[in-house]
Amino acid sequence: MECQFPTVNATNDEIKAILEDVKTIAVLGLSPDSTKDSYRVAEYLKNAGYTIIPVYPKEETILGEKVYRSLAEIPCAVDMVNIFRKPDALDAVADECIKRGDVKVFWAQKGIVNNDAAQKARNAGMKVVQNHCSMVEHRMIYA
Repeated sequence: MECQFPTVNATNDEIKAILEDVKTIAVLGLSPDSTKDSYRVAEYLKNAGYTIIPVYPKEETILGEKVYRSLAEIPCAVDMVNIFRKPDALDAVADECIKRGDVKVFWAQKGIVNNDAAQKARNAGMKVVQNHCSMVEHRMIYA
C-alpha cells in the first residue's frame, strides 16, 4: 500500500471529545518492549487513567494487564481501538471493530493511514482518527 493523506479524519474538537469520553482502550500491536512507541503511548494512557487492554500475538501480560490475541477475545466493552499496525492491516481491523459492535473510536496512530478502512469504520458509526498520536493529542489538551 502506498502512503496516503488522511481524507477521513476527526477534527481537533472531535479528538478532544473522544479523549474525554472514552474509558477503555484496546491497543492493537502493544509491544512488550518499553522502547517501542506502542508501549510508551499505552503506558502514558494508562497513567492518565484509561483502562488499557493489550492485543498482541505473544506475552501473557504487558503493563500489568492481561494480553489478548485478538479484539474478538476481549470479554468487556471496548470504547476505542488504538492501532499500531501497518496500514494494509486496517481493513481487517475495521471489520473486527464492526463485528464487535461496541467500538466507538477507530484510532490509527501517527504515520498510519488507510482511508478505505477509515471510511468503512465511519460508515459503521465509529469516530475515526488517523495519523495522530493519542499520547501527543492528550498532552496537548491536558498538559
